[in-house]
Amino acid sequence: MEPAAAIPRVTVNVASHVAHMATARPFAPAIHFPDGRDRRGRVRYTHYTYAQLRDHAGAIARGLHSLGMKPGTRVALMVRPSLELFSLVFGLFEARLVPVMIDPGIGLTNMKACLARARPEVFIGVPAAQLARRALGWAKDSVRTVITVGAPGPWPGLTLDAVERRGANRRSALPPTAPDDLAAVLFTSGSTGPPKGAVYTHANFTAQVEAIRRMYDIRPGEIDLPTFPLFALFDPALGMTTVIPEMDPTRPAKADPTKIARAIEDFGVTNMFGSPALLNTLGRWGERERRTFPCLRRVISAGAPVPPHVLARMRAMLPPDAEVVTPYGATECLPVASIESREVLSETAAATAAGRGVCVGRPVPEADVAILAIDDGAIARMADARVLAPGEIGEITVRGPQVTLRYWDAPEHTTLAKIDDGGAVRHRMGDLGYLDDAGRLWFAGRKSQRVEVGDRTYFTAAVEGIFDAHPAVFRSALVRAGGAPVVCLELEPGQSAPPRSELRRLADAHDASRGITRFEVHPGFPVDIRHNAKIKREALGRWVEAR
Repeated sequence: MEPAAAIPRVTVNVASHVAHMATARPFAPAIHFPDGRDRRGRVRYTHYTYAQLRDHAGAIARGLHSLGMKPGTRVALMVRPSLELFSLVFGLFEARLVPVMIDPGIGLTNMKACLARARPEVFIGVPAAQLARRALGWAKDSVRTVITVGAPGPWPGLTLDAVERRGANRRSALPPTAPDDLAAVLFTSGSTGPPKGAVYTHANFTAQVEAIRRMYDIRPGEIDLPTFPLFALFDPALGMTTVIPEMDPTRPAKADPTKIARAIEDFGVTNMFGSPALLNTLGRWGERERRTFPCLRRVISAGAPVPPHVLARMRAMLPPDAEVVTPYGATECLPVASIESREVLSETAAATAAGRGVCVGRPVPEADVAILAIDDGAIARMADARVLAPGEIGEITVRGPQVTLRYWDAPEHTTLAKIDDGGAVRHRMGDLGYLDDAGRLWFAGRKSQRVEVGDRTYFTAAVEGIFDAHPAVFRSALVRAGGAPVVCLELEPGQSAPPRSELRRLADAHDASRGITRFEVHPGFPVDIRHNAKIKREALGRWVEAR
């Protein structure tokens, strides 16, 4: 691995990192992608070197530019994880075009609504996405150019191969990038509200890359196994080699741990990103099979709080000096804070089990975190807000260079989520929590999912930490039903439900849960499609009401 300084710190467009790596290490592999199996049944991989990634991305950028696409043109991008996805994303960045990325798991109705709001002028997608676009009328009033990744279909437009050929022999200069130029529109998953398009500038992406590099001391030459496609797109900017795993990225909880293990061992993976659901699956398998991964230096997990037992299982599979880290953030603002598993297992997990919420660590230097008194309305200026003291639960807000400034064509959501803080923009995370006396940030739950009964407020993460610590419980969820707080339980495999009297005693033993008397066992919680880890508490509440 190279020293961290091997990648220049000052850059505007993250695509320039690919060009730098192609100069510094042209023949180093940038991406390995699974491409079928050999005659012995082993996964066969195809790859791009950094020089090849630079050349493909550059040809795409020039080809799109030759078609008359101007900087700022919005491009709906519906391409599965692949070599083409990487070259497309960095080609779009290089040409200063704006990828519009929407989670395919949000449902057809939400997909159509997001595209109608984003109004892309270009639609780049695999044949299945093109068929859906035509059949369902996606962005029919805005799309002017159609580009298919793969075989052409019975619709007008170009193929990606044709675009690359147009750009391959052109050497026209592409427009320079300014920090405030629009870089991408990334739609939230919509797990706790309607999906919204977070507007990213090139400065936002640069701040994210630099914060992640510094926070985890990521070095060029590391090998990453990213099981979440969007995180994989950071790898070339960080100088890492990407190994795309053989799995369905929309179902991380169902990933085959033997395939994940084989990829780690075949490539000597040093860094892995996985949702809590994937780590739970891999950790249970590793514990059962007594497997370890001596090459892994770092495991990163995000998307939802990671239970202590999941952290413990992963730690047992790694070398003593390896780290399991859990960054905290959101689509609109990442990273905000981070904590390492040793601190959780030795200290904060006990506080979580006592109803104090989930510690997400110390804020990163780039994040100015303030806790504001809970307010469901808009807050125009920081002067209108009340900043809370350490230990007081309120809404988590963040100011910093990684904070996106607005949502695309959603002024009502922008007004509710953004605060003018002396000329800068402070983002309201929609999460509740507090800062402790040591400056650590604790998560208490989503603001929209708190349960208010009379003058009492119950916070999801605070309540659930108490019941998650029960040995028979895999996870719990606080919901409101019939005007009262209800705790739903999903049990560990093979476990029986604890007696209701035991659960009531457990609730009464802690301030955070005192007064909760109703408990329901659910066979398998509904979760978000992106990480398979965020519990859909609103759906659970409707299930309880129906009972």
